[in-house]
Amino acid sequence: MFETLSHLALQQYWWVIISLLGAILAFLMFVQGGQTLLYQIGKTEDQRTMMVNSLGKKWELTFTTLVTFGGAFFASFPLFYSTSFGGAYWVWMLILFGFIIQAVSYEYRKKQSNVFGAKTFETFLFINGLLATVLIGAAISTFFTGSAFSVNDFNQSRWEEPGYGLEAALNIQNLSFGLAVFFLTRVTGSLFFLLTINEETVIKNSVKQIKINAVPFVIFFLLFVGLLLSSEGYAVNPDTKLVSLEAGKYLNNFLEMPLVLAFFLIGVLMVLFGIFVAAYKGKTKAFWIVSPGVILVVFSLFLIAGFNNTSFYPSSFDLQSSLTIENSSSSHYTLTAMSYVSLFIPFVIAYIWVVWKALTKKKIDKQELDEGELKY
Repeated sequence: MFETLSHLALQQYWWVIISLLGAILAFLMFVQGGQTLLYQIGKTEDQRTMMVNSLGKKWELTFTTLVTFGGAFFASFPLFYSTSFGGAYWVWMLILFGFIIQAVSYEYRKKQSNVFGAKTFETFLFINGLLATVLIGAAISTFFTGSAFSVNDFNQSRWEEPGYGLEAALNIQNLSFGLAVFFLTRVTGSLFFLLTINEETVIKNSVKQIKINAVPFVIFFLLFVGLLLSSEGYAVNPDTKLVSLEAGKYLNNFLEMPLVLAFFLIGVLMVLFGIFVAAYKGKTKAFWIVSPGVILVVFSLFLIAGFNNTSFYPSSFDLQSSLTIENSSSSHYTLTAMSYVSLFIPFVIAYIWVVWKALTKKKIDKQELDEGELKY
């Protein structure tokens, strides 16, 4: 079946999968956002324990999705993997460090042998929540702003900035997207607490944090979108494969791919509507309105980054070193073999959904805490 597809069709198929994995990762980072709110929402140790256990049932999904996202990128577009993960390694090392201390924190926060105290590991959880959201957001934004690297005729890449990726955070567009992701995950984290915890103070403070964090999220997101749609983009000539700057490239991509534009607009409206009904109508299940909206928005951003003759990882140092889904992908044989494996993805998603429902069937409350059933 897949072997009959052209190389380009397989490359496009795998870019859709990469885009979907990236969108799901953005949704699952509500865990990181929730971790940054332990002391804003939880005013007692018991309340924070409820919050940590609510997130603790899901944190491994975020990490697993990140690893799957990176693994899929490595297998389908290896030149991107070697260029970004090998060049911008300070960014990825900081992100990895954040996830390492997250895993340690969930494991040892309530262990009897914990000599550092629960607050130390709660601080680690905050650090993970901050690093993961801002840095991953800034890294994804470089799909539109470009990075300083070069690639020679032997597909050997070289990073041309001494910051090795950290310089991306100094770009206003990258930083605005990173901060938008940070505040959005604080909103979705608060929504998740509303969905999963039955405790009056936690509920009240979660609603308060939704209102507080929604404002900077909207500001930074609008700033990012405004800069994105008004800036030059990295266009690829379909005949010569040469890369050049095109005014309003990403706006043109939206207009020339109306289905993607529809995904984006519907996603934005779902996020805003979900925030409104949670903050002002008391809807505790608004998490299930906002989350699909987040997936649609991020999915559409990935699509305009890679489709419609666009470089998805442009080089601001040397335009012709920019990576596209055509010049950075694996061979036809590799993509074909991987495509058959991808047929198992719906079964994996179904399994995750069943496990998710089982773990959140009952809201966490004081009785469960008193009975010692909470793990983290």
